Amino acid sequence: MWDLTHELGSGLPYPGDPQAAVTPHATLDADGYRAAEIECSTHSGTHVDAPAHLLADGATLGAYDVETFAFDARVVDCTEFGARDPIPADRVPDTDADLVVFHTGWSRHWGERRYFDHPYLTAAAAARCADRGCHVALDAPSVDPSPSENAGDDEPTGYPAHHALLGDERLIVENLRNLAALPQRCTIRALPLRVDADGAPVRAVAD
Repeated sequence: MWDLTHELGSGLPYPGDPQAAVTPHATLDADGYRAAEIECSTHSGTHVDAPAHLLADGATLGAYDVETFAFDARVVDCTEFGARDPIPADRVPDTDADLVVFHTGWSRHWGERRYFDHPYLTAAAAARCADRGCHVALDAPSVDPSPSENAGDDEPTGYPAHHALLGDERLIVENLRNLAALPQRCTIRALPLRVDADGAPVRAVAD
């Protein structure tokens, strides 16, 4: 199995989000046992977005059966795309998989400000995934451009790729890692914490 998950609390939070942290609450010396306090948002680290993330009447994670999060995945090599490059619709494969995974290679910048200058999906690419009944995953913080001082005037505003996917009840898995190790076709399990919310951290593994 391949571990596709960043350690919770590592890296930088998405601009405007709180930093995830795991801090000691009880210690062996003081309390006779260990316990830690976990602080994070529903979109910290490697996580999944549900439609409720952006849609007023969107489904929360509780609307999806646990089997949904075991995906038949098709990995697409997009490592030739550079900082803030749009990934066009013609990179979406004609596939019978239920998850399209865009491997950008951008996880190598995890923990750096450059991480937020990642390639992103065009609205047309996201819509093509939705039309083919595919959920989407990638090794970057967002399927849309992230806030950065390097943002260009010609970049889309808002969250058009998110809306194209979430509006069709597709899930989005973000902040994956280790995608270079994967074969083109594999099974990816990205099981969220059992919270009926707009998203949650996941432990993502592939085999």
